[in-house]
Amino acid sequence: MTEPRVPEAPGAELELPCGETKRVRDLDMGMREFDCACGETHAVVTDVHPPDRFLPDFLVAVLREAIETTSEEMPEFGTPHLMGIVLEEFPKRVVAEDVTDDQDVGYAMVWVTDFDSRRLHEIIVELVVELMEHAVSHSDDTGATTEFEEQMLQFDVSEFVEQYREERDLSEDDVYA
Repeated sequence: MTEPRVPEAPGAELELPCGETKRVRDLDMGMREFDCACGETHAVVTDVHPPDRFLPDFLVAVLREAIETTSEEMPEFGTPHLMGIVLEEFPKRVVAEDVTDDQDVGYAMVWVTDFDSRRLHEIIVELVVELMEHAVSHSDDTGATTEFEEQMLQFDVSEFVEQYREERDLSEDDVYA
C-alpha cells in the first residue's frame, strides 16, 4: 500500500525587476547569477554570502568597526547591509525577499538585481567608496580628506573588480562570485 504524500509547497515567487517571475526555491545558495527569460542576466545574492564576496577582508573589518548596526538580527556589518545600500540607490532594479519561513532554501534573505554579478560587484564597490568619501569629508583632518580624494582619482573601480575577481579565482563553480 502506498503512503499518502503531502504535496510540496511551491514557495515564494519573486517578481523580478524585468517583470518576469522566478521561484525562490530555484535560487540556491551557490547561485550568483542566472539567465532570465527576458534575455538578461540577473545577479543573485543571499544573506549567507559573506561581504568578502565583493570587498577585501581588511575593508570588511574596517567597515564592521566603523559602522554601528542597530539590528539585533544582524549585529555586525555584512552582506545584507551592502545590499541595503544597493537597494536604496536602485530601488526599481533590485528585488528582495524575506524567506525566513521557508526552511528548504537555506537562507533568510535573497536579492535579485537587474544587473549581472560583475556589474553588481562594481556598483557595490562604487557605493562603498562613496560611503568612505562621505565619512572622510566629515573629518577635521583636511590633509586626510585631500589625500583620500587624490587616491580616489587614481582608483579604477572596473580594474579593481577585475583584479579582485582574478585574485580570488572566481570561476563558474565559485559560490561567492
